[in-house]
Amino acid sequence: MIVVTGAAGFIGSNNVRALNDQGLTDIMAVDNLTKADKFRNLADCDIADYIDKLEFVQLLRSGRLPRPEVIFHQGACSDTMQADGRYMLDNNYRYSLELLRWCQDQGTPLIYASSAAVYGLGPNFVEGRQNERPLNVYGYSKALFDQVVRRELAALKAPVVGLRYFNVYGPRESHKGRMASVAFHHFNQFRADGRVRLFEGSHGYADGEQRRDFIHVDDVIRANLHFWNRPVPGVYNLGTGRAQSFNDVGLAVVNALREQEGHPPLALEQAVNQGLIEYIAFPDALRGKYQAYTQADLRQLRAAGYEGAFQTVEHGTAGYMRWLLQHTA
Repeated sequence: MIVVTGAAGFIGSNNVRALNDQGLTDIMAVDNLTKADKFRNLADCDIADYIDKLEFVQLLRSGRLPRPEVIFHQGACSDTMQADGRYMLDNNYRYSLELLRWCQDQGTPLIYASSAAVYGLGPNFVEGRQNERPLNVYGYSKALFDQVVRRELAALKAPVVGLRYFNVYGPRESHKGRMASVAFHHFNQFRADGRVRLFEGSHGYADGEQRRDFIHVDDVIRANLHFWNRPVPGVYNLGTGRAQSFNDVGLAVVNALREQEGHPPLALEQAVNQGLIEYIAFPDALRGKYQAYTQADLRQLRAAGYEGAFQTVEHGTAGYMRWLLQHTA
């Protein structure tokens, strides 16, 4: 049996689907379906059982959970605007800590989702305590658990791998609402209004030139599966190692959707001049809370033996747009 927490969520459901693609269906899917629409993410997946998060925790505490081959812990509150610190720490830190203790007792490998949010404004995105300055309680909840894992690495009885996801985009994220990727929002903007909207210049960057490390969810899942098969305990960045601009994302969306209508690709200046990319004022609510630049340092990931390639924004976004067109009414 394999356990995937957050299984009905964005990354969790892609995790389940990838396991299915390898012929694996003995999967216990753990989630909280209070927001019932997330069930759609699992509708085309094969699982052995679904269990609510609270019942799952009770099984852990009672000793009645059968020992799985591995736990992929993708479940978390990922809303960076969540202001309820008690909820965030209980959901992201305490829950993860309980899983860690159980996995060590049982000898079960644990692969879990951390986040680039631990680095705050940067500018150094290298795995190290000195670089961790989270801007919100979400980032703090992730950093706090990472610290526990790092303290215990030398004494582990079973592998534990933490992967610090950078800006993930791709299929099965529509339920995330405002927390869905920029590419997803641009898809909806272009279909509704014939244009995508980006922030005007800020933080020393020109219009739309703020940069992040955008990684396709397929690349994220490949790394998860790699560390299950070839675990090297530790906490690692998981991005592409390549910062690209929001202009790159917006233009990739525009060109991918135009291609489906038989139109040739445009350069950025052409798209702006034709009104297909529009710049809007930078929101006051985000001042001092916005990562205008992220780029994963991959040296530790590569040293741990992961050699996988990562899609560019242009390639990954084009494929994602085709998927959305097929799966959106």
